[in-house]
Amino acid sequence: MLSLPDFMAKQILFLESQDAKELSFQNDNLILKNEGKKTDQIPCIKVFAIFIVGEFTLTMVLIRKLLSYGITIFLLKKNYQTYAVLGNETEGNVLLRRKQYEGKNSFEIAKKIVDAKLQNQADIFRKTRLEALKGTNTQEQIGKIRSNILMAKDIASLMGIEGSAAKMFFSSYFSSMNWHGRKPRTKYDIPNVLLDIGYTFLFHFIDAQLRLYGFDTYVGNLHQEFYQRKSLVCDMVEPCRCIVDKALLKAFNLKQINEKDFSIHQGQYILKYKTASKYSRIFLEAIMSEKEGIFKYIQSFYRAVMKDSLEFETFHL
Repeated sequence: MLSLPDFMAKQILFLESQDAKELSFQNDNLILKNEGKKTDQIPCIKVFAIFIVGEFTLTMVLIRKLLSYGITIFLLKKNYQTYAVLGNETEGNVLLRRKQYEGKNSFEIAKKIVDAKLQNQADIFRKTRLEALKGTNTQEQIGKIRSNILMAKDIASLMGIEGSAAKMFFSSYFSSMNWHGRKPRTKYDIPNVLLDIGYTFLFHFIDAQLRLYGFDTYVGNLHQEFYQRKSLVCDMVEPCRCIVDKALLKAFNLKQINEKDFSIHQGQYILKYKTASKYSRIFLEAIMSEKEGIFKYIQSFYRAVMKDSLEFETFHL
């Protein structure tokens, strides 16, 4: 397992086939080539995960080398949909999985996750100095909703509390973006398309860390088991979503979002492939700027599960 100093030295490598079409390995370095010409060289020891978008050539030797360095490889279509993950996963952590399956403290863990998410939502309101948000009482309202978490009796009521806060948060925080509601994966409008992209990167970044500890990522606390859904990853992402939310609003205010970067097909907004790297950079840089907090969050959660404890450090911006 990675130590914090080792993790802090690592980065995410994001590759698109328009930049390079071949990856190879030489002297403990990743070599990027385009039309046979070397375009870049990155030491493997500095890479935590690689996102590969589009068509690339990967050799079996390269894949073995990457896995030996603990590098997780995510293969994405041009629309950023993930179709395969080649990851280094800790196998045989039987004690950890037994504790997961026993489900001790599961509901209390779910409460703590929702509480951390709502705290972060209130915090980014407090720290956002925008005319559009001045005079709103959303921060106080989220605080009132948050006070109901302790009284939640089951997962359904807890999800109801989280949903109420989320609806209020989105409508106020993104009010300057002509917000019409959060509609995941529908490509309903540009903000929803970009949130889907940012949340996808965040999901995989946290998934890669959970795999290093040997968690069964399909067994959650807040999100219950569902066929092929990584419920634990969905859980752990919740307090961290504010990273993506904040990055999106910042990009909008800096006028980095251009409607011409998108096309519309059958009523759905599609991010053009040639301009996609601009938006992936926005979200990946935001996630990596908070990597220390995310690492401590996952590490602390692992230690708490192993000790049957509720004392773990949640993520806060």
